Amino acid sequence: MKRRDLIMGASAGMLSGLVASARAVDLPTIRWRLASSYPKSLDTIYGAAELLAARLNRITEGKFQIRVFAGGEIVPGLQVLEAVEQGTVECGHTASYYYVGKNMAFAFDTCLPFGFNAREQNAWMYFGGGLQLMREFFKSYNLISFPGGNTGVQMGGWFRKEIKSLADLKGLKMRIPGIGGQILARLGAVPQTLAGGDIYPALERGAIDATEWVGPYDDEKLGFHKVAKNYYYPGWWEGGPQLSFYVNLKKWQELPDPYKAAFETAAAEANVTMLAEYDAKNPPALMRLVKQGVKLHPFPQDVMVAARQEAFKIYDEEAARNPAFQRIYGEWKKFRDASLQWMKLAEASYANFLYYTK
Repeated sequence: MKRRDLIMGASAGMLSGLVASARAVDLPTIRWRLASSYPKSLDTIYGAAELLAARLNRITEGKFQIRVFAGGEIVPGLQVLEAVEQGTVECGHTASYYYVGKNMAFAFDTCLPFGFNAREQNAWMYFGGGLQLMREFFKSYNLISFPGGNTGVQMGGWFRKEIKSLADLKGLKMRIPGIGGQILARLGAVPQTLAGGDIYPALERGAIDATEWVGPYDDEKLGFHKVAKNYYYPGWWEGGPQLSFYVNLKKWQELPDPYKAAFETAAAEANVTMLAEYDAKNPPALMRLVKQGVKLHPFPQDVMVAARQEAFKIYDEEAARNPAFQRIYGEWKKFRDASLQWMKLAEASYANFLYYTK
């Protein structure tokens, strides 16, 4: 009896395997192009798209292939969203806050100043309704979104001179785009928008006084420490900035269900991997920078307080005139307020003990 059960079980297993193989054979071969906003030199950010492509290729045994193109190879880095929306490419990898000029609600998919850290962003996206809210918003742009990486909290940038108080921001020319730039403008600074390759020469010749970028690992490559020794923290405008994969909605709907599941799985892996990689690479990079004479400074308290006040004034003003922003902002703020209570109780107290108690 046991022998017969064993044989029947083995036969069922073989049949299941044959059916699965038949299904794999029946699935179409699909080739997509992915436009990244980033150069290959930013290997950690650009690498998330390469990871996605490699995993899809492996999971589908080569039947679903994505070719990754760096920023500027198909479209300029800041036009990735439009390329996906219009079907120029099937998918893209970018940061939504590049597109706040279209609608400030785009920022929620990446980050808002004084918003979530990386863990909170993931929590809001996957379990707090954030992904559903953003996908509802993106439908009007013919997109579907998938979290696709996070740098963790970024640094506050490189300054030629020290910032000792709020008064030192008056007239300061700083390369900082988006909502962070709007906040600093209200505090008296003069925000500038410059492409990555233009920042170093502008800082070197004094056309700008300061710049933000990412963090030690990426900043070191661009050599900012050679012309601006004061390195400030934290990057309050990017507490946990999420990158995303955007897929043309029509192309997504055409995918077989197994390919959709494979894409979602590969995107989730890329999302987690990027943060882990930055957390591993930033500490040694920071130590190398300090050895080269970089001076670390926290932003003065009056700068932090004033910036936070202006940030939430901007959000309230935008919510009053922008229904799309208002709809997402209410849920975002509710989740943020609850998360802060937990984080300061457990995470912050644990971290503070580890960091400051000998």
